[in-house]
Amino acid sequence: MPVKCTNCKDAKGILKRSRTGDPICRECFFLLFETEVHKTIQKYKLFTRGEVVAMGVSGGKDSTVLAHVMDTLNRRYDYGLDLRLLSIDEGITGYRDDSLETVKRNETEYGLPLTILSYKTLYGWTMDDIVKQIGKKNNCTFCGVFRRQALDRGAKHIKADKVVTGHNADDIAETVMMNIMRGDVARLQRCTAIMTGDDPTGIPRVKPLKYAYEKEIVAYAYHKKLDYFSTECIYSPEAYRGNARTYIKDLEAIRPRAILDIIHSGESMMIKKGVKMPTLMRCKNCDYISSNDICKACILLEGLNKGRPKVSVGKSSKIQKNLLDHKMLEMKARQLNISVIPKAVNGCGSGQGCCGGGKCGSSESTLTKGKVADQF
Repeated sequence: MPVKCTNCKDAKGILKRSRTGDPICRECFFLLFETEVHKTIQKYKLFTRGEVVAMGVSGGKDSTVLAHVMDTLNRRYDYGLDLRLLSIDEGITGYRDDSLETVKRNETEYGLPLTILSYKTLYGWTMDDIVKQIGKKNNCTFCGVFRRQALDRGAKHIKADKVVTGHNADDIAETVMMNIMRGDVARLQRCTAIMTGDDPTGIPRVKPLKYAYEKEIVAYAYHKKLDYFSTECIYSPEAYRGNARTYIKDLEAIRPRAILDIIHSGESMMIKKGVKMPTLMRCKNCDYISSNDICKACILLEGLNKGRPKVSVGKSSKIQKNLLDHKMLEMKARQLNISVIPKAVNGCGSGQGCCGGGKCGSSESTLTKGKVADQF
């Protein structure tokens, strides 16, 4: 005998809710999934009418479902939001170039404006170039740092009030476990926040799918027949996150609610008194938000440009000091109205004026390598 939907008690239950295992029909699943996201938005007051909201989209299942649901809810409940699509091209041949075609089709389908920024434009490097330098072991460090900054710079470029990402419950549970394993107290405290960066120094980043299971996102995309790109990044198999993902999947198989329980545990953790926490400031090299004098993106770029990318991944104090010294020299040169700093002073060996990009000894434009592109 066919199992009935536990919601409408009429149609055949063809799906099982991930957290409860209850059978449910297709139409009830769509409605419940969308309603749960709506309740999350309402409960945490994620948006205000009239805001420009940049949705970070990659063409994958999470961001495609995010774009579809946000567009649906914006119309259904009259949020009054100005939704935009924002995509980052990391420069991964055979992966990102294909997924961006999916994003462009979604642009046409939803009628939402699309902005695409590339690592090449912002940093002067593609991920393919970086992997040739660093190998596949630590490439996700570069991509993660650059992508986070690129999204913020893209949002600022289109004058967005908030950035929305497709992080789901599985992603957040994995991040909690990763930060526990690394002993990263600062990130552990903020990784479960549904809104981060909600201070005067940055554009708030919002996660409406925070409590949505990955399995349900896949089911929603599949049964809605959404156009999304399903191939995994060719560089991700070596990622550290894969270990946490495997652990979370094993826990889910035993106890589905474990994912939400891990998130709630992360939300409930408190930092011991006396523990020094990083404070937000502005990077002295590129003026981007950072917890240090020099942001991680600038340190990684300096390592790449100096041919020492692996050094920048590990202990970066020397690179940071060099960039700070260079910045101080640039400021002094401007104060003294000096256009060319002698070779003996700046030590870069170029004999050229200080470019302010932190890449001594190069004739390349600071718009690409050595400094994040100024227009973003």
